Amino acid sequence: MKTKRRAGVNPRRQQKEKIYVYGRHALAEALENMPQAVRKAFIAPDLKDARLRALLKKHGIPTADLAPGKGKELAGRDAVHQGVIALIDPAAVLTPLDRFLETLDLARNPAVAVLGELQDPHNVGAVIRSAAAFGLSGILIPEHNQAGITGTVVKASAGMAFRIPLVSIGNVNHTLEVLKKHGFWTYGLAMKGTATPGSDAFDAPAAFVIGNEGAGVREKTLAACDVTLAIPMHPRTESLNAAVSAAIIFYEWSRKHPEAL
Repeated sequence: MKTKRRAGVNPRRQQKEKIYVYGRHALAEALENMPQAVRKAFIAPDLKDARLRALLKKHGIPTADLAPGKGKELAGRDAVHQGVIALIDPAAVLTPLDRFLETLDLARNPAVAVLGELQDPHNVGAVIRSAAAFGLSGILIPEHNQAGITGTVVKASAGMAFRIPLVSIGNVNHTLEVLKKHGFWTYGLAMKGTATPGSDAFDAPAAFVIGNEGAGVREKTLAACDVTLAIPMHPRTESLNAAVSAAIIFYEWSRKHPEAL
């Protein structure tokens, strides 16, 4: 059953919005890997975490007390913030595509993930985590109809959102054209794909398009891909979760690129 599309968060608009991440691990990851993105931290006065307080002091991050029972208005009603909430500058987290491409060593045949209108922030976070685990070089995030970077995404990524480049892009199809000009082969994940992950040598830079949870990759985007990939599965199962499918593809790629690990 297809899920109804809903508007996502525009990464460019996020640059003007406030983003809060929560939890000790998430803030520690930000401070260790991307301290320039942390603008302010709200800490429970009774928090006994010497390492976290030392990191805040080291990087000169302004702090404020987080009163008991407070924080839900910042992190969200269902967030388990552990007495730690931080204000993040999204402009420092997201990298423009052209700048990102300048950093890649294309001779090493890197791989990137292109998000194609994923709506569930837990899926986005899981894709980021898997991409980091299997040695991908970046996550490309479109500006329309796409869940943006939020505290939930960071939490679901286990802090990996601060360890792997997150790249802001416009139109997905145009981005695929740009990637092809840089030597990338583009792969769209599809139930009726013409190839399987294990059948491809992945001997060129690779871009894997992960589609919407309900509708999958748009037809025009699939048509723009060099290859469509289908994951073989038992006929009793109709489909896999988008993030699970992505993890399988990333793993198959990493098996042929052990140097990425």
